[in-house]
Amino acid sequence: MNKNLETAIIAALEAGKVILDVYRSDDFEIELKGDDSPLTKADLASHNVIMSYLKETNIPVLSEEGRSISYNDRKEWGQLWIVDPIDGTKEFIKRNGEFTVNIALVENQKTILGVIFVPVSGDLYFSTKDSGSYKVTVNLEDYSIDSLLNLGEKLPLRREDKTFTIVASRSHMSPETETYVNEMRQKHGTVNLISKGSSLKLCMVAEGQADCYPRFAPTMEWDTAAGQAICEHAGFKVIDCSTNEVMLYNRKALLNNWFLVKQ
Repeated sequence: MNKNLETAIIAALEAGKVILDVYRSDDFEIELKGDDSPLTKADLASHNVIMSYLKETNIPVLSEEGRSISYNDRKEWGQLWIVDPIDGTKEFIKRNGEFTVNIALVENQKTILGVIFVPVSGDLYFSTKDSGSYKVTVNLEDYSIDSLLNLGEKLPLRREDKTFTIVASRSHMSPETETYVNEMRQKHGTVNLISKGSSLKLCMVAEGQADCYPRFAPTMEWDTAAGQAICEHAGFKVIDCSTNEVMLYNRKALLNNWFLVKQ
């Protein structure tokens, strides 16, 4: 497990480097994916870097850039990596810094390891089922895996403001989410509402900065697997609203049901 964690961390950090090369240039080369969301050359560069590291583990990979793998092939995978080379492509194009690299290891449909890296801030979140969840800030020009693993702060962190706080999507605020926020206002009185892009919303719950994250809009498995690992290993739950159970992975349908992240 430690070797897999180290491999996933290095893959995410090195992917962050190539992403920042594009992010800091004017050459986005935006195309359109089949669902009309923007695809940049940074997605592909990140994907290639991550795959170059994960292939050494001999564990199959399900990535946003490899979504065409059939379920007949995937259903036999007891373990798999689930990867999003850039989560929050719209935030990347807006240049607001709220995009991440997501890498998760799934075993028997449950998340057992998660890594999320935020290239612009240098924030790295990582977790395993046995050791818990951690956050550390990385200098991409000079880092060692041993020091990162030793310097990480265990999540959740202490929060002074006890006001009930909800984190929601910056780009996908649905009417159902607004209804949920209003229900929480009636229940708790004052409610703080924070908007964030990408898997940073899951990280905010894992950190303890937010009490819950309602997601009543479409997401895919690669959007959430790493964040679910980090939340679960910090003591939170990611509940599938259709089954009222913990959200599972490597399903036939890769589109997630609505879900709620909470204590």
